[in-house]
Amino acid sequence: MIHLAFANDFSSPEALARAVAEESTTLATLGEELIGSGRPLVTVSGTPPVPGRLSTEADPLSTEGPVGGRARAVTAVLGLASRGVRSAAVRMPRTVHNQGTGGFAGLLTHIARRTGVSGCPGDGAQRWPAVHALDAAVLFRLVLERAEAGTSWHAVADEGDRVRDIAAVIGRRLGLPVESVPAETYGPLGQIFATDQPSSSAHTRQVLGWEPRHASLLEDLELIQP
Repeated sequence: MIHLAFANDFSSPEALARAVAEESTTLATLGEELIGSGRPLVTVSGTPPVPGRLSTEADPLSTEGPVGGRARAVTAVLGLASRGVRSAAVRMPRTVHNQGTGGFAGLLTHIARRTGVSGCPGDGAQRWPAVHALDAAVLFRLVLERAEAGTSWHAVADEGDRVRDIAAVIGRRLGLPVESVPAETYGPLGQIFATDQPSSSAHTRQVLGWEPRHASLLEDLELIQP
């Protein structure tokens, strides 16, 4: 079983909290049903930020911040490995893209269309990892079929694109100015948007033989239509 459902309602802190709570309840229910079955349960989380370096599959998820509840739910799922569930987590980067849309970069594009400015939090030097949706799909299948119980994997193709470079492509494609904006522009995600969070998938590639083959994020954003 693969669980990916999430409300993706980032309109307010309360909406985000409801989405996290709903996901946590769902995962707990699924996990209880699978105890003792030996069957797989693959869930999803984000790659963790680690100050000063690329995060790896061995780094723990942060249980603090606006999406800390997601980390606690995923950790509980991985703990089911000791109760007869072949649980695993695929950690997704901040942007999962396809045809120029999706993820945090997609939110930047949406906000740029609405405000008339292609913005980036602060100086935009922070880095976001990314993966093409079709490459991520391949990894989910590999994890479902091969992953050992209690393991985490990184669906990272681009280790870290600078947000100002992402904003520059968006601005050029939409014909909009590129400017620095306050993190508060992005509501409950502002803290995450402003964080430097590059990530590695070296272990995932070595163990599972996963190799991304589709367009990088900056290449894919060239498909944005004005």
